[in-house]
Amino acid sequence: MRLQGKTALVTGAGSGFGAGIARKFAAEGARVFCADINGEAAQLIAAEIGGVGVTCDVGDAGSVADMASMILSAGNLDILVNNAGITHLPSAMEDVTEDDFDRVFRVNMKSVYLTARAFVPRFKESGIGAVLNVASTAGVSPRPRLNWYNASKGWMITATKTMAVELAPHGIRVNAINPVAGETPLLKSFMGEDTPETRAKFLATIPLGRFSTPEDMGNAACFLCSDEASMITGVAMEVDGGRCI
Repeated sequence: MRLQGKTALVTGAGSGFGAGIARKFAAEGARVFCADINGEAAQLIAAEIGGVGVTCDVGDAGSVADMASMILSAGNLDILVNNAGITHLPSAMEDVTEDDFDRVFRVNMKSVYLTARAFVPRFKESGIGAVLNVASTAGVSPRPRLNWYNASKGWMITATKTMAVELAPHGIRVNAINPVAGETPLLKSFMGEDTPETRAKFLATIPLGRFSTPEDMGNAACFLCSDEASMITGVAMEVDGGRCI
């Protein structure tokens, strides 16, 4: 029960890594707000873990403000997990459409700014708080043909470090985890196509020989957001089976 008495918000909690993090947090005693642009999916995970489902477009200022108002009116928030993410299909960098670029920017980058604007003032008031950004090995060891996705995750890692430095005097810790691709709705988009041959080629780049799982992300996230990690801030932890070695 490492998160007993804590209240957490997990974005993109309706599936994949976000659902894994939400489940782990609830199992460790946290009250979890499960946010997702797919409100029905968020409600299903919330019902499963005894949390609260929230429909939110994390790239939209009004939607994030409404979510923050609802959460903070019910009490303090202790943990913020920026997990919601999107990619563009593998493509030459110059062939990615402006609409796809803008979508990656909104969901992967602007969302971190919007949730910080919404929740950091309350964290500062309480003098505690943990922020976890779900970045990617793509921001450390980028793959070709995912250029703008790679760049967005590199941005997220840099944002994590600068947030950590600025917020440390206020008692707020900020960390990131860098998963390799996993069994999530984004896997097919990363690979371009989901065939046994494509999977084998992708897995050959991961020394431990398997994809990241939602449970892997939940375990790492729980540690970094718990009091056990009270001296850890500004870290981008690779949870990648050795992919970045």
